[in-house]
Order: sequence, then structure tokens, then C-alpha cells
Amino acid sequence: MKLILNNREEEFSQAKCTVSQLLEIKKLSFRMRIIKINGVLIPKDEYETTCIKEGDNVQVIYLMSGG
Repeated sequence: MKLILNNREEEFSQAKCTVSQLLEIKKLSFRMRIIKINGVLIPKDEYETTCIKEGDNVQVIYLMSGG
């Protein structure tokens, strides 16, 4: 499966995977983040059930705070 992850083309051996699986594969463990697939915000409680497919544009956006 080929997809765009944070503006970079990535290739995976699976035909599709869930958001949770992608985060595990890429070792993206930072807790303060949001995920968008093709511009649509994915709620955290749907990471286990939302599938990423061939050609999807996935954005993992980290939330930072500071002063």
C-alpha cells in the first residue's frame, strides 16, 4: 500500500491498516496529536476502527504548548 504520510510518500506491505496500526508501525507514540485522513479529522476513539487505504493522505499533527 502506498500513501502520503506528513507530505512524504510511504509504502507498506499491508493492503490496508487502521490508524492505531499505522501509529504502532511508525512508532508515533507522542500522546498529544491529532490525525487527519484526506483532510478529515479522525476522533481518537475511532483510531482502532478507521482504515487507511491505498493513496490516502494522512497527517499526524503534534500539539505543542508553550509560553
